[in-house]
Amino acid sequence: MIPVKRLCLSAILLLAAAMPAYAHVGIGTTSSFMAGFAHPLSGLDHVTVMLAVGLWAAVKGGKAIWIWPAAFVGVVLAGGALGMLHMPLPFVEPGILASVVALGLLVALAVDLPVSAGVAIIGLFALFHGHAHGTEVPEDAGGLDYMAGFAVATVLLHAIGIAAGLGLGTRFRGVARIAGAACAAIGVGLAFGVV
Repeated sequence: MIPVKRLCLSAILLLAAAMPAYAHVGIGTTSSFMAGFAHPLSGLDHVTVMLAVGLWAAVKGGKAIWIWPAAFVGVVLAGGALGMLHMPLPFVEPGILASVVALGLLVALAVDLPVSAGVAIIGLFALFHGHAHGTEVPEDAGGLDYMAGFAVATVLLHAIGIAAGLGLGTRFRGVARIAGAACAAIGVGLAFGVV
């Protein structure tokens, strides 16, 4: 039997390696459940943020384990609806890059905020991610299948982050913090075009 820690680490590494080039607005098919499901796996920014939300929730513990990921999923869907309605939202791409760095740092530093403050931070970043994906849905498609697929993949990535964080436990909390630092470094690399 494979230990939970090794399984979680393997899953994270496999997801991080799955990065096709088509990560953002207007590229590829976006009107099916499978396209929506694949989208969060298509870019390092998406994978790292969604894993970081799960890791941070696990590091915080308690109600945050389900409230923070639920907040992300709920707000990402609301942001997606705004994007599909072509409602303008400034600074979407910078907000997405900032989310990678900020959430990585929150994990790396094991920042212990009240659950409500975490919801606010996570919700803000989820709004940017959702809006970007909502704008990708073609005019002639309803987009509900795509957004459902996106939500399911998001939940799974959060669950992997939570499982990894809980699997590491307090004894190996440093590994989760290193993963957070790696997330922040990836965000900086993405911002400067070196990743």
